[in-house]
Amino acid sequence: MPNLNKVRTAASGGPGHRPAVPSLSRLRTALTLFFALDGFLFAGWVVRIPAIKEQTSASAGALGLALLGVSAGAVITMTMTGRLCGRFGSFRVTVACGALLSLSVALPPLTHSPLALGLVLLVFGALYGGISVAMNSAAVDFVTALRRPVMPSFHAAFSLGGMVGAGLGGLVAGGLSPLVHLSSLTLAGLALTATAGPTLLRESKKLERGAGGAKIRTKALTARTGSPAVGSPAPRGSRRVVALFGIIALCTAYGEGAIADWGPLHLQEDLGAHPGTAAAGYSLFALAMTIGRLTGTTLLERLGQTRTLVLGGATAAVGMLLGSLAPTLWLALLGFAVTGLGLANIFPVAISRAGELAGPSGVAAASTLGYGGMLLGPPAIGFLADGLSLPTALTTVAVLAAGASCLGLLARTAGQTPGSAVGPGVRMGSPE
Repeated sequence: MPNLNKVRTAASGGPGHRPAVPSLSRLRTALTLFFALDGFLFAGWVVRIPAIKEQTSASAGALGLALLGVSAGAVITMTMTGRLCGRFGSFRVTVACGALLSLSVALPPLTHSPLALGLVLLVFGALYGGISVAMNSAAVDFVTALRRPVMPSFHAAFSLGGMVGAGLGGLVAGGLSPLVHLSSLTLAGLALTATAGPTLLRESKKLERGAGGAKIRTKALTARTGSPAVGSPAPRGSRRVVALFGIIALCTAYGEGAIADWGPLHLQEDLGAHPGTAAAGYSLFALAMTIGRLTGTTLLERLGQTRTLVLGGATAAVGMLLGSLAPTLWLALLGFAVTGLGLANIFPVAISRAGELAGPSGVAAASTLGYGGMLLGPPAIGFLADGLSLPTALTTVAVLAAGASCLGLLARTAGQTPGSAVGPGVRMGSPE
């Protein structure tokens, strides 16, 4: 990226003009709130899954099949959202999906059969997938403008939102029905969208104008890095690299989805935890991920991409073996926390690299694989739990985390990790 002050002057027609200068801090805050909203709503839903399971009289297999509705809706929408972002802008699509996702979270408590639950989760999943691609594409735009690897901080907000959503869900689980609880989340989500949405749209428009338009961004970024700017078509050779990062994201997101949907049930049914304590288990996992992601920028600058991926995957594998097979509640909670620290920065690094390589289409492709892992994991765990046991099924999280660690090494040895677009001296895209 060229110097933003110089580009703003050139785009405005000369030093005599004063173009609208975006506030990157306000833009970052508004976008961070949407990441937090996404985690908050998703966690609010998952901690009420045991109650919804009882309400719909679903077996573990039937619940797993109903949860597949989330996966199907998300995958279908993710493949379309990249095009919508290219046409209308990632920031606009983020705001629209934020409002619609807030409305959809109130639908599951209205169902009384596994079939009806699966249908409404299809809608919820479609909107969850849409906002996931849109806000990550917007974050890639922001990272490119800021020229620092701050993507983990946005995902930290998602984890923090999940922690708060799960914590509140645990507190009200015994006193509020799922309908009242999730309907209140709808009101909170709409209020946040109405507050942060206008700021996000206003400051992103200033950023586009201040940067001199997409043409200047494309030429400058391509000249500096050899990579296409956000929104440009992906070169044919980069598709394999995007797919590799998408698979890395899938391996780790599988664990996030599995712990979110089945972690509380494992603690409650296998280890005898109180429903509030079981919900707190996911909250602890989300807290660990938040801490890991808040330190992610420093970690990436010091260790580089490959070491971050490899060490993170190995740590998560060890943590999840403990979390799934521990004989006591407290050891299992410790395992969940270690798993959260290990998984923290793998997903944001993978999605960010895909976006730098291929713009919104790259984010959409990697997100489809990544969030597909998050959403396909729960039904897979359900089917495995029916045939084996839930603790045994959860060990697959450790297997895939170890796989992500190996793929991180493959990304290095394949020589397919070009320099990052975030600026000189930043080691986010370094293979070391």
